[in-house]
Amino acid sequence: MDMSVDTTSRQAYDPTYDPLVSTGPGRGQDYAPTYWVASAGEPPGDDGPIHGDRDVDVAVIGSGFTGLATALFLAREHGIKATVLEANRVAWGCTSRNGGQGQNASGRLYRSQWIERWGVDVARRLDAEIREGFGTFRGLVAQIDCDAQPGGHLYIAHRDKKMAFLRSEGALMRDRFGYDTRMLTREEVHRDYVRDEDAHGALHEPDGISVHPLKLAYGYIRMARAHGATLHPSSPVTGWRTEGERHLLRTPGGVVRARAVAIATGAYTAGSLHPSLRGRCYPILSNSIVTRPLTDDELARTNFLTHEAITDTRTLRFYYRLLPDRRVQIGSRSAITGADARHPRHERLLIDGLHRKFPALRGIDIDYSWWGWVDVSHDMMPRIAQPDPGQNVFYALGYGGNGVSFSAHAGRRMAERIAGRADPAFSLPIYDSALPTHPLAPFRRLGQALLYRWYYLKDEVL
Repeated sequence: MDMSVDTTSRQAYDPTYDPLVSTGPGRGQDYAPTYWVASAGEPPGDDGPIHGDRDVDVAVIGSGFTGLATALFLAREHGIKATVLEANRVAWGCTSRNGGQGQNASGRLYRSQWIERWGVDVARRLDAEIREGFGTFRGLVAQIDCDAQPGGHLYIAHRDKKMAFLRSEGALMRDRFGYDTRMLTREEVHRDYVRDEDAHGALHEPDGISVHPLKLAYGYIRMARAHGATLHPSSPVTGWRTEGERHLLRTPGGVVRARAVAIATGAYTAGSLHPSLRGRCYPILSNSIVTRPLTDDELARTNFLTHEAITDTRTLRFYYRLLPDRRVQIGSRSAITGADARHPRHERLLIDGLHRKFPALRGIDIDYSWWGWVDVSHDMMPRIAQPDPGQNVFYALGYGGNGVSFSAHAGRRMAERIAGRADPAFSLPIYDSALPTHPLAPFRRLGQALLYRWYYLKDEVL
């Protein structure tokens, strides 16, 4: 088996890539210039690009968290050795660009919204499934050296009027679902966690593990390959047709004929890849910056006593934390299109947010700045689905920014579905239906621009 890292057809990173307008994600593109790439160490070995036609049992498209977890669990729990196809370098998309915050969540809806949409009984079953999913993630993290930072999740009220929402959601989580949530005053946040000048208080959730996402992905790769999965970078799927019970996936190096296909391409999914994907997910951009390491004086003035995942209550929320090497990472939503992603105002938004929260860091050097696409479903919840029962095609998509942790369980569940296993959980809404479409999908970008203006007014002015 070839243990060398792929260097075939290496292309420069394209910062303007846009899933809605680009013809494809490229072939062999280098990574975005993230802190994670710079600090993850040498990538593990792979199996090189596809060379020649081949027959496989299962083809997994995408080598991010979901695709790697699917391949790992197919091999480890079902004895099925998957073939993973990656267009660029391993973990090139969402997995090497996120904030590394693993929370006990899936999608963008709160538990109160689950109850409104599906009722208490379904919400309780869904909560049990999400908890089990966080356990799957926790179990994998425990096996991999990925700079894990446990401790929970701090949900910061960026305005005083947001405290009522946090109290309500925290009480529901505690009383209906049994979570040990706690409300914190501004003074308690500043004294015991961090001196975030934006904070008017916070909700503390007990479950949360932040990680170095690329180190975690490298661990997934090593485990999956050790169990017999193969990983092929620089092998984009450029064509797909189905003949009988076989799916013929064309790559630059040959055709992969698969009994079953698992799609795990996140926000980097081309709508042309398969008919079941058209208009099903909406990609939005998220920017991130990482500072230089903080000095002792800066640590004292910011009172960063926690390494927990932190988010605030803005609709376009800031997510941030102190990294193990004393850098601060902070991210939020930004540009609408890939063509606009490089404009300095989007990085400026993050820097201004950092300064507002931590005045002591005004003027600090920014060592890393990048952006990436997030897959958001039209109903704000993911799907791990088989859209057509007559075809062995499956996907796990639509995490809405909560894929760091739930992708592990999504991969596990997708592997079970591919292997033909049944489970009562598959009657839950995230498993028993396809990703929804939206009648105004062609006008999403216009609507997004208007919504962003409204969100700013609602979050900062009204």
